Amino acid sequence: MKVLLFGIHIREEHEIPYIKEVIKECTSLQFDILIYGGYERELRTKNILKETFKTIDTHLDLLRESPNIVITLGGDGTILQAAVLVRDSGIPLMGINLGRLGFLASVEKKWISSVLRILAAGDFQKEERTLLSLHSSLPLFEDFPFALNDFTLHKRDDSSMISIHVYIDDQPLNTYWADGIIISTPTGSTGYALSCGGPIVFPDSSNFIISAVAPHNLNIRPIVIADHHKLSVRVEGRAENYMCTLDGRYELISAAHQIELKKANFTITLIGIPQNSFMKTLSDKLMWGVDKRN
Repeated sequence: MKVLLFGIHIREEHEIPYIKEVIKECTSLQFDILIYGGYERELRTKNILKETFKTIDTHLDLLRESPNIVITLGGDGTILQAAVLVRDSGIPLMGINLGRLGFLASVEKKWISSVLRILAAGDFQKEERTLLSLHSSLPLFEDFPFALNDFTLHKRDDSSMISIHVYIDDQPLNTYWADGIIISTPTGSTGYALSCGGPIVFPDSSNFIISAVAPHNLNIRPIVIADHHKLSVRVEGRAENYMCTLDGRYELISAAHQIELKKANFTITLIGIPQNSFMKTLSDKLMWGVDKRN
């Protein structure tokens, strides 16, 4: 089996033993190991690598080497960045959580050895996750205009609220007077949308969630719609520029931008381990059912 180890930064020293464990286990299982170029250079700077491994820097490199699985080491943000590398190749991702919550990177550090052996045995499931596709009247995110988690639109450098006009299939839905808006996939429902009061949605629910950020209207609530609809967004405000993001990648836009969001025509594949379902991840990460009185 050929695997690509993908990471961005080593943020804490306590991550290093787990990174070494991943490399050791992959070597022991006789995986053909590739490493993302920027991450390989950081591993060498930290004196973690003893051997020489082939590196991958671009999507074309990925297609040429064609690994069976991409293993990410980090948090959910690492998986989101790996999705930009993987794109529509169909190569599945599996996240080892070296961060905090880890809804996407759901493999905990204590499971590293057992999960890698499960991979070697082929005893895993594949979960297809939908993406948002962005189209704009002016150039925007031209390299990769897709999001696994969410699209957001925010005020930038002015304290005043902005007005965000949202349309569904060209029919007016609402004008949000708020600090911003989040349009997320089911995968993104446990991200920024959750912290703004949005609902938790199961990954296979085939919908989009619209959540306002600090709305001025007390009657504004998150809305869930089927993902076969087209969403259109237009912003107005006192500032000249506003911040627009796709999975944390950002660009500045103006009122002249006309943005459309649709379901992408491809999916991102995540590796699922049988004993680690979405319901178990929710229960563990959000500590549902935990009562200090017991």
